[in-house]
Amino acid sequence: MAKYKLKTKKFDPADYLDSPAMIRAYLDEIFESGDPALIAHGLGVVARARGMAKVAKRAGLTRESLYKALSAEGNPEFATVVRVLEAMDLKLGTRAA
Repeated sequence: MAKYKLKTKKFDPADYLDSPAMIRAYLDEIFESGDPALIAHGLGVVARARGMAKVAKRAGLTRESLYKALSAEGNPEFATVVRVLEAMDLKLGTRAA
């Protein structure tokens, strides 16, 4: 019997966030969780999809500090979250339930 090696690569949702509609749908799901760590991580995924260095510069942060703040272990201040959202041309909003 022949042995086959299966090549795989790690799934990265940032690879699929290629339109405003995809980003909006992704963030809707992330924010619906209510989990602060997941929200920070999700914003980091969107920032990577948009270009981390570009987002960091527009938010007035270093790329390294943005990676750290938006990691699953990060704990960004709310002001940082707002600056990052603004840098990505996104806004917090509410929907009627």
